[in-house]
Amino acid sequence: MISQHQKREYYQALLEKNAEYEGIFFVGVKTTGVFCRPTCPARKPKLINCEFFETSEQALLANFRPCKRCKPLSHPQHISELVQSLVEKISLNPEKRWTEKDFKEIEVDVSTVRRQFKKRFGITFFAYVRQQRMRIALKQIKAGEAIIEAQLTSGYESSSGFREAFTRLMGTAPTKLTHHILHAHWLDSPLGPMIALADEKALYLLEFFNRKNLKQVIQTLCQQTKSKIINGKTSPITLIEKELTLYFQGLLYDFETPLGIIGTAFQKKVWNALQTIPYGQTQSYSNLAKLIGHPSAFRAVAKANSTNHLALIIPCHRVINQNGNLGGYAAGIKHKKWLLEHEKRYAKCLNN
Repeated sequence: MISQHQKREYYQALLEKNAEYEGIFFVGVKTTGVFCRPTCPARKPKLINCEFFETSEQALLANFRPCKRCKPLSHPQHISELVQSLVEKISLNPEKRWTEKDFKEIEVDVSTVRRQFKKRFGITFFAYVRQQRMRIALKQIKAGEAIIEAQLTSGYESSSGFREAFTRLMGTAPTKLTHHILHAHWLDSPLGPMIALADEKALYLLEFFNRKNLKQVIQTLCQQTKSKIINGKTSPITLIEKELTLYFQGLLYDFETPLGIIGTAFQKKVWNALQTIPYGQTQSYSNLAKLIGHPSAFRAVAKANSTNHLALIIPCHRVINQNGNLGGYAAGIKHKKWLLEHEKRYAKCLNN
C-alpha cells in the first residue's frame, strides 16, 4: 500500500522526470486511462488525477493501458528495433563500408540512425562501426597474427589509413600495442540501464547508469588495469546479460560470471564477505566488520562497500545500518530499497 507521503514524493519525482525512480513506481492518469513511467515526457497531470503503482502489473490490473510515448512495459532506454537490427548487420559484416545508399535501401534516415546510436552508445553510428572493425583487428593482433591480416580483415585497403585509424582510437600504433582492452556494453534492467566492462575472460565492472562518479570510477579502473575501452560484447558480458535477466525475474540467486576483481587486500576481504550474505537477507556494517576479523573497522568496511564496482554480483546492497536504516548506496537509496524488496519477495519462493 502506497502511503500519502510516498504519493507526494512520487509526484515530485514525476514532475522532475527523475530517472532515479525508474522501476520504483508507475503512475496511472485517471483522465486519460494510461499509465506511465516516472520519466515520461508527456504533460504532467494534477496530483488528484494520479494513481501510483509499484509494478506495471498492478497498473494493468487497475485497467490502465500503457502509454505509447514512454512505453512502460519495456525497460528504460530499451534498445530500439532499428539499432538492434543495425548492430546485428555490423556484427555479421563489420568490414562493410556504409554509405547513404545503404540507408536508403532499408528506408532509414541517416539522422535518425545517428540520433539513436548516440542515445544508446554515446557515439555515432559510423564511430560504432569503426570501433567494431578495430575490435576484430585488436583480437587478431593480440593473437599474434600479422598486422597486414588485421588490416585486411577490418576492411582497410591502405596500411597508412589503418595505422591512422588504429592510433586515433587506441592512442598508439598497432606495432606498439601494450594496452589491455576492456569492452563496454549497455544492459537494460527494470531500474534503468547498466554498463558492463569486460575483457575476453572476466567482468571488471557492472554499474547502474546513475552511480555516483561513474565516469571517475571507469577512469580509475582503466588506470589500474592499463586499459583502453571500446564498445562491444565479450563472453562474460553475454553471460552477465543472461544472468541479469534471470535475476530480475526472480529466477537466479547466485551469479557465475567470471570476475576481474581489482582492489586492496582489505577491500577484497570485505567483498568476499559480502558474497556470503544469503539472497533475501541483510547484514549490518558492524557485523560485517566482525565477520572479517576487524570488529572496530566498520567505517573502513563501509568505505570498501562503496568502492565495489560489481553491483548485484558482489551484493553491497545487502548491507544496512545497525538500527535497521538502509544506509547508503552509490546508485541511490531508491534502487537499494527496490533490490532488497525484490530479493525478499523471491526468497520466500526459494525457501518454500
